[in-house]
Amino acid sequence: MSQIEVIREAGVRFDADIRGHRLVFDQPINNGGSDVGPTPTEVFVASLAGCVAYYATRFLERHGQQSDGLRVRADFAMAAHPSRVESVELALSVPGLPEALRAPLLAVVDHCTVHNSLRLAPTVNIELRVLPSPAPAPVS
Repeated sequence: MSQIEVIREAGVRFDADIRGHRLVFDQPINNGGSDVGPTPTEVFVASLAGCVAYYATRFLERHGQQSDGLRVRADFAMAAHPSRVESVELALSVPGLPEALRAPLLAVVDHCTVHNSLRLAPTVNIELRVLPSPAPAPVS
């Protein structure tokens, strides 16, 4: 099983350690943050777009097609009850793709790992671990 650790740094800013890579999560200023990083929800949607981009690039490479300039735009809407991403619209832009490869490319990217994980939601268990309280500072 893979492991990612997220640690609160200050306020609503958190640092994630992902295989030695550091990712900062924060909130916009109007939501109590300092806006030094994307929100977890934005990273969630970006991971879907990044997964589609990866699958598209690999498809294009296998078919001898150009992938320079490939881009994926993600537009998303939120729902309130319960709070969640309600919808995501992805626009995959690929330079000069022949007509015969368009439907096969869409079929491949439609089954990227992140999208599959949304379709067949993983089991999520949350365990609470209570840490010892820090020792009080000595009184001078």
